[in-house]
Amino acid sequence: MSDVTNKPFSEIKEADLSNYFDRLAKGGLTAATTARKLSAFRQFYNFLYEEGLVAENPTTHIESPKRGRPLPRVLSEDDVNRLLDEVAARAAKKPDVRNLRLVALVELLYATGLRVSELVSLPLAAATGERDFIIVKGKGGRERMVPLTNAARVAIAQYLDMLKAEGVYTDSRWLFPSRSKQGYLTRIRAFQLIKDVAAAAGLDARKISTHVLRHAFATHLLANGADLRAVQQLLGHADISTTQIYTHVLEDRLRRLVTEKHPLSKK
Repeated sequence: MSDVTNKPFSEIKEADLSNYFDRLAKGGLTAATTARKLSAFRQFYNFLYEEGLVAENPTTHIESPKRGRPLPRVLSEDDVNRLLDEVAARAAKKPDVRNLRLVALVELLYATGLRVSELVSLPLAAATGERDFIIVKGKGGRERMVPLTNAARVAIAQYLDMLKAEGVYTDSRWLFPSRSKQGYLTRIRAFQLIKDVAAAAGLDARKISTHVLRHAFATHLLANGADLRAVQQLLGHADISTTQIYTHVLEDRLRRLVTEKHPLSKK
């Protein structure tokens, strides 16, 4: 206890510990590490109190530090292009339903920012015709309109043409039909496919998932000048504070850029 105060543990008060944790925070200790230290103190004093060695637990009214929300992993635009190039190369080499479906999956994930659960469960009617957008039913049954890029429209059309040509799943009402219980591609299978593509593209598959492509969609839009409210609507976030996490990603990237690249940062 000498690193906290010179007092014996039985004489330590709440103010002593509060000052100690304030010093830790000002010294740059992370909120997570500080919270673990506070938890250890709580358990220690709970034991002392139960054993009758102290009259009260001085940690009772000390609040745990708020942990910042972790920033989402984001792919660079070059990384996304590597994924797109990989699926395009597969389809060019062997233009079957499996590979054309993969192109459509990756193009749609990045072009729309859909949650993978929203993507795999898209009805066929949502993406057919000449429309430049799709209607998505998201969390809470809320519907939103999401524009499609030309590349995504082309990928969908080529994939559906091949489905028809091969005569498979002709009676399915889903855009990505499968033999699963639900009748469409599962979230797990979509996750596995993206991992496989990432590894083949020479990327770290451990850091890439279907949701990371959603993060990339949002961050790249904001980085190129998109309005935060518009991105909120496209992502289907009920609260704009959820969308604001992507502005923190950009701030963090800019901060690291200055720290690592600015000549004065080396002094």
